[in-house]
Amino acid sequence: MDNRNEIRDFLTSRRAKITPEQAGLPAYGGRRRVLGLRREEVALLAGVSVDYYTRLERGDLKGVSDSVLDAIASALHLDEPERAHLINLAQAANSTQRVRRGRRQAQDGVRPTIQRVLDAMTGAPAYVRNGRRDILAANRLGYALYSELYLDPARPVNVARFVFLNPRARSFFVDWSTAANDMVAALRAEAGQNPYDRELSDLVGELSTRSEEFATRWAAQNVRFHRSGIKEIHHPIVGDLHLTFEAMDLPADPGLSLIVYSAEAGSGSDDALKLLASWTADEEEPTAAAVDQLPPGQRDETYDH
Repeated sequence: MDNRNEIRDFLTSRRAKITPEQAGLPAYGGRRRVLGLRREEVALLAGVSVDYYTRLERGDLKGVSDSVLDAIASALHLDEPERAHLINLAQAANSTQRVRRGRRQAQDGVRPTIQRVLDAMTGAPAYVRNGRRDILAANRLGYALYSELYLDPARPVNVARFVFLNPRARSFFVDWSTAANDMVAALRAEAGQNPYDRELSDLVGELSTRSEEFATRWAAQNVRFHRSGIKEIHHPIVGDLHLTFEAMDLPADPGLSLIVYSAEAGSGSDDALKLLASWTADEEEPTAAAVDQLPPGQRDETYDH
């Protein structure tokens, strides 16, 4: 990914989202030629010259101080993920080494001790993923929860490909549009953290080419963290699930995260998870026999590739 283009597009898109009123500037009458703030208005709010801010917005963040980055973030009303993304872009602009974080783990899978931790979690779906959203390992309930993804033989399973290239995703995720927005924003944040990950660049290129829905969302330049939240899933075996999730980084395995789902005790989703656990009690991964339990209309669908 071209760092200068990433910087330019990100700053331009954030500037377009802020109105003079939101920035505390007087709104004069007449039609404005630009969406949001003008460059000179951002420069004023950040306390830098117009020429200097113009240089930054054209994609040159080399040598920019932390104080200037903070001032620009404040002027553009960036939230925490957006601030972190701006800092990551600046670090990439000033880096002379191309670090490919997480490559070894993506190739070799997880350590045996991590798999044992997953296997010990019998009451909650859990899995380990990298920043590209490859699922590298899971416990039995995790496999069962995402059985739809494992119907495709390709490994590792990639959640982003499922969301945008598999027609089943639109019924699997109760709110597909939100799931799609969150996925792209998380991949955008990962691209800022890990700009020289060739596999990530290839994934973004593939999805941009094959999915207009992805390409449109990618161009929006939105970023977010995927640390905790709610996941609503329509599972083909146990029905609707309303789950919370927590994402925890694995410090000994940079780039990998442990994702754990849970349901409120005594809720319908809790009962559904228990039913799902009994369904998969004898399965390491969904097998042909397990797939046969799917409704007839879903058994023969494949990825659009």
